[in-house]
Amino acid sequence: MSDDLRALVDGLRRDVVGRVREIELLVAAVAADRHILVEGPPGTGKSTLLRAVADQLGVGFEFVEGNAELTPARLVGHFDPARVLEDGYDPDVFVAGPLVRALEQGSLLYVEELNRVPEETLNVLITVMSERELHVPRFGRIAAADGFRLVAAMNPFDAVGTARISGAVYDRVCRVAVDYQSADDEGDIVVRRVADGADLEPVWVERVVELVRATRQHPDIRIGSSVRGAIDMVSVASTLAAVRGARPADPSVSLDAALVALSGRIRVREGCGRTADDIVRKLWEAMFGRTGGDGDGGDEGKAGAPTGATTSR
Repeated sequence: MSDDLRALVDGLRRDVVGRVREIELLVAAVAADRHILVEGPPGTGKSTLLRAVADQLGVGFEFVEGNAELTPARLVGHFDPARVLEDGYDPDVFVAGPLVRALEQGSLLYVEELNRVPEETLNVLITVMSERELHVPRFGRIAAADGFRLVAAMNPFDAVGTARISGAVYDRVCRVAVDYQSADDEGDIVVRRVADGADLEPVWVERVVELVRATRQHPDIRIGSSVRGAIDMVSVASTLAAVRGARPADPSVSLDAALVALSGRIRVREGCGRTADDIVRKLWEAMFGRTGGDGDGGDEGKAGAPTGATTSR
């Protein structure tokens, strides 16, 4: 068994950048037949990590998007009303939801953003995690097949639209906390995700990653950007450079790509008196130097020497 687990860890490390400790913890929890909750900020690879686990295990994967509209009926399933009129409450009339499919097939039930799920729906999951079975009125008992596990991800409680998870949920899961990765790991992720990553200037990509990381520390920003902002900035800069006949690292291209990729992602603190565009522009200037232009797509001016600063007030 130990050889199999090490092979699983090695396979995951090929699919996932970094996250060695988290991979080992997830593999251990899966091997112990535990339900798992991965908790961390948006854009920290929670979904990627859990999907990679399912792929390496070669098991089924039922995806559920957690939101306020996820009712018990949508999670469990329902009887087709039109067929009920003809055939009555026959088992063949029942339309299985993701929970029932996962139970019957021994699949992983992946619930994204668990702390956005209504309490009455969470209560259904609590029962299934405890009893490993589900009773559906007029349908009967559904026992969990071997391999069934709940694997869930959620953002921190203070994210918009989230609610506190009850102790009853935490008592039934193994929690793995994740945070933002290192600058080196995030740089590797960007290069992997951008199709023409081999043609990018490595120093420029490093500074893009540092720019995005700076949004998480800026005093006027309540919520900064995840690595997705860096991926989008590099991708947009690559295509914008082709449109303008320039390089992605050229100041006018780089700045416009930063504004497009980051201004909508960051959340500015109330009362700071600055817009998201203003803050992104200042952070870009602190990282790359001033363009000498107005950042509206012109190509006048050149970037000055980087200041090395990562925040701007």
